[in-house]
Amino acid sequence: MSDTRTPAQIEADIVRRREQLAEMLDEIGVRVHPRTVIGDAKAKVASTVDETAGRAFVAVNRTLSGVKEKFVGEDGAPRLERVVPVAMVAVGVVGLLAASARRRRG
Repeated sequence: MSDTRTPAQIEADIVRRREQLAEMLDEIGVRVHPRTVIGDAKAKVASTVDETAGRAFVAVNRTLSGVKEKFVGEDGAPRLERVVPVAMVAVGVVGLLAASARRRRG
């Protein structure tokens, strides 16, 4: 298999390949530059944080909706048979905490 190219064609090929190599080296230099690496890492972290925050928001929203369904009827009125006992327990806990705090101070 002989090369039938002229010296001018071979030289043009060499010049073209040098230019391609220079472009590749420039691209590699940009990719491994500390600013590029740091920027890529920041973007990845930001994406992960956004994704995690989104999942947390959905989970909290789902939980709150479930709690709301237990204490509010379909018509939007509070379900007193559930609200009153919970409120009484909350008042009792606050009262116990207040009494405990007074004992510690006195």
